[in-house]
Amino acid sequence: METPPELIDFTAGHPRSGDLDVSWIHGSESAKHNTDPDIQVHAYDEHTFILRQNMAVNYEAPFMFLLFGNDRAVLIDTGATASADFFPLRQVIDGLLDAWLVAHPRPGYQLLVLHTHPHGDHVAGDSQFAGRPGTVVVDADRDSAWEFFGFAGAPGASANTGDDGDGSGGVGGTALPAQVDLGGRVLQCWPSPGHHNAAVTFYDPHTGFLLTGDTVYPGRLYIQDWPAFVRTVDRLIGFCSTHPVTHVLGCHIEMSRDSGVDYPVFTTYQPDEPPLQMTVGQLREIRRAIDEVGERPGRHVFPGFILCLEGG
Repeated sequence: METPPELIDFTAGHPRSGDLDVSWIHGSESAKHNTDPDIQVHAYDEHTFILRQNMAVNYEAPFMFLLFGNDRAVLIDTGATASADFFPLRQVIDGLLDAWLVAHPRPGYQLLVLHTHPHGDHVAGDSQFAGRPGTVVVDADRDSAWEFFGFAGAPGASANTGDDGDGSGGVGGTALPAQVDLGGRVLQCWPSPGHHNAAVTFYDPHTGFLLTGDTVYPGRLYIQDWPAFVRTVDRLIGFCSTHPVTHVLGCHIEMSRDSGVDYPVFTTYQPDEPPLQMTVGQLREIRRAIDEVGERPGRHVFPGFILCLEGG
C-alpha cells in the first residue's frame, strides 16, 4: 500500500514567524547594465515565497506571492510583463514547485493563480500558465474573480457579503470572508473596492500576512472610488482588530525613506526604499489621513504614503 503524503500542519492557532530581513532588488542607474535577476525570490519560510519583478524589465516592479498548502499552491498576481523571455515567471514558479515537492512529495499537486485586481501590472504573466497541467487560472476581472470567490455582484455568485452593492461588506465590514483552501492552509478573502472595483484582499493565518494589493502599500494610493475606499480601509482595520496580522503587504514600493517623498512614476532606480511590509498602525494612519483629506481631489502627501484622488 502506498504511504500517504505527510501532512503539514498549517493550523497552529497563531502565525508562525518567518524572515522578512531582505534587501529587495531596486533597479540600477543604468537599466542597460542591470545585473539583477529578472525575478527576485525570497523565502519567508519554506512554504511561503515573495517575488519581485526587476525594474529594468518593468518600472512597476510589482511583488507577487506564492503560498504552498498540502493539496495545492496559490500564486497571487503574475506581474507586469507577458513575455517569458524577459520575465520567466512560469519557469521560476515551476522551479519552486519542483523543489517544494522534492521536500514534500505528493501526487497530483495543483497550482491556482489568483489576483489582487485586474490592472495590467498584476495580470500580464497569466498567459504563461495557459495549458499548464494541474493549473487553474482565475481571470482577474470582477465577474470571473468574484464568481470564483462567491462574492455578491458576480453572475451566479452567492450573496455572502453586505448590502452596499460593491461587495465590501457594508460599513464596518460585517460579512464573512470567503475561503480558499490550499489543503490545510485556508486563506480568507474579501472584496476591497476603492482602488479598483474588482480588488480583493487576502489573509493567510499561517503567516499572519494581510495581502492588500494596490489598496495599501508604501506609495501612491490611487483611489478610483472614494466611498468604497473608505469602507475598505475600515474593514481592513476592523479585521486586524480581531485577527493576528503580522505584516500588511501590498504589491509596490514607491516611497523613499525620506518622509513624504516618493520616487516619480517611471523611475527604474530606487536605492533608498523603505520596507515593503507595513503595520496595522500604518493602516490607522491611512484612516486618519482619510478624515483629514475629506474627499478633496488631488494628491495628498503623508509621511509613508500619498493619497491620490481622481479628479484632482
